Formats: sequence, structure tokens, C-alpha cells
Amino acid sequence: MFDYIKGQIIELTPTELILENQGIGYSILISLQTYEAFQLKTQAVAYIHHYIREDEELFYGFATKDERELFRLLIGVSGIGVASARMMLSTLTSEEIRQAILSENVNKIKSVKGIGLKSAQRLVLELKDKIVKGEGTDSNTVLFKADNSAVVDEATNALVMLGFTKANISKVMPAILKENPNAKVEDIIKAALKRL
Repeated sequence: MFDYIKGQIIELTPTELILENQGIGYSILISLQTYEAFQLKTQAVAYIHHYIREDEELFYGFATKDERELFRLLIGVSGIGVASARMMLSTLTSEEIRQAILSENVNKIKSVKGIGLKSAQRLVLELKDKIVKGEGTDSNTVLFKADNSAVVDEATNALVMLGFTKANISKVMPAILKENPNAKVEDIIKAALKRL
């Protein structure tokens, strides 16, 4: 099982990444999100989803574990294959996909090429509860890129233990950090409790 491949970017297109590691060039299929994250870089870590079928073996790569977890959640829905999931991640950001599912915005999901009404409804039906519970996100992901990421992690974990979902916490955290970028753990928790 492959978790990630780290190496030199040999070639990068909006749909494919060639990553060289120990003299081996890996062909990795990517989304536009990952393409944008890797632009202007010479080295990269691609988090891998190893896709194996009778007649093909492919690597799907992601710039973050969070995007990979969402991809895996999407392909777990009947009727959504790897191509459709990659198209969704190329058309919408991970957060837009989660918000569309949580708000049952079938039209936004349907706007993705290859996703029809029934598939969009099935995505909402099958994934809404999972996303509310925080599935499809990497549990180790730092939700917010800030200098005080350890503080944010600690506050998030405390709020999860208090019964709040990561999805709801992630909605209020940016505003809290914008108001007070150097907030301590207890300050973040107090501010979050007022908003949640």
C-alpha cells in the first residue's frame, strides 16, 4: 500500500504529475486543486490513492491528505467513479463540495460535468451525515494554516471532545483567528463556544 510519493517534479499538467523518486518516474493523475498547489514547485509530496482493477492500475495523487480523504469518500458513493470524483475536485474546492453536500445544494453538485441529478441527490443522501461527523477529512489535518497551528489543533480537539463536529468548528475558526491571530487555546475555545 502506498501512502505518499515524495520526489522531484519532472512534468506537471492540469491532469497529470510525473514525480521522480529514486530514479523511477511515477505517473500520477491529479485534480486541478493539486495542480494549483504544485505549480512553481520543483519538489512535491503526493498523497496516493492506489486504484487497481482487472485491466488497469493507476495512481491518483493529492497535495493534501484532506483532499485524498474527500476523494475516497466520494468514490464510496455508488455511481461515483474515480473519474467523476476527480472531476468534482477539479471543478469545486474541497470546502465547496462539503458545503454543497451539507446545504443539500444539488444544483451546485450537478454543475460538475458528468454528475446528473440522481448522482447529485445520492451524494447528498449518502454523505451529508458522514461530513457532519467529520468523515472525509484527515483527522491529522491542520484545519488552518497559521503560525499557531498547534494551538488551533489543541482547541479543535477540545471542541470535538465537547461534542462539536469538525465541520462546524471549521466554519467558525477562520473568523476567530482573523479577530485574534495570536489567541491562546482557552481564548479560541471561549470564542468558538459563543459561535457554535
